[in-house]
Amino acid sequence: MLRIPLPPHLVEQAKEYADGTRQPAEPRDAATVVLLRGSPPDSTAGPAIYLLRRQSSMAFAGGMCVFPGGGVDRRDFDAGVAWAGPPPADWAARLGVDEAEARALVCAAVRETFEESGVLLAGASPDEVVADTTGEDWEADRVALESRELAMSDFCSRRGLVLRSDLLGVWAGWQTPVFEPRRYRTWFFVASLPEGQRTRDVSSESSSVTWMPALDAVQAVDDGELMMMPPTYLTCLEVGQHTDPAAVLAAASGRSIDMFTPEVTGEADSATLSMPDRLRPLVEERLGR
Repeated sequence: MLRIPLPPHLVEQAKEYADGTRQPAEPRDAATVVLLRGSPPDSTAGPAIYLLRRQSSMAFAGGMCVFPGGGVDRRDFDAGVAWAGPPPADWAARLGVDEAEARALVCAAVRETFEESGVLLAGASPDEVVADTTGEDWEADRVALESRELAMSDFCSRRGLVLRSDLLGVWAGWQTPVFEPRRYRTWFFVASLPEGQRTRDVSSESSSVTWMPALDAVQAVDDGELMMMPPTYLTCLEVGQHTDPAAVLAAASGRSIDMFTPEVTGEADSATLSMPDRLRPLVEERLGR
């Protein structure tokens, strides 16, 4: 995965976008959540992360391992969603967007996590979190949310829930390169698996799911056992530098988003994609092993 040369046709396409011959697609806003839990006591590969392998038939990132997440829906902007934790204004400052967009991104992060893993970052009060979402009634609501038959605001109102924005941490922002036909501007969040809840293989977009220590996932990609897009791989590598979920969330507490768009660097057979400067030392260290 580290610094894999780009195919020549992508290098040529990138040049055409750079000189204005082609116009890039407008990116769609999205949110994704790195769900965390502790690894086995004898592991030195960082906290465990939850990964979904996307259906190979999917038009975007088919067959790739990803975190739960997806596009922002217009109903995520609904101010009627009951809210606990830092207010949208605080999130706006950290996410680099206005308050309405910040609310929508946090709502999308919570909604998509529930839709794709069965994990719900919400509770009956600002100090509580739902303990179990495996019942048939919860599953019916999850399916209704996924199909857009149910709005998040109605879901929370009916169940007397408040969205727990304080359970999320800010991690990174990645925008799809200009040469991709489907583009996303994705805000990456982190969150610990709430006590009592468990993930379930419920997403209609995934063929399998797994929990795996972060650096074990990185090694599996290096060994050709898993496939990931660069932002997912690099997030696993960075998260894996921390000992447990609490350490990851502590690191996230001081972060704000500077959206990064990978660009083609180098020429011909040596061309590859750029990465944020903060990740370069980790990559160099891994390349030197």
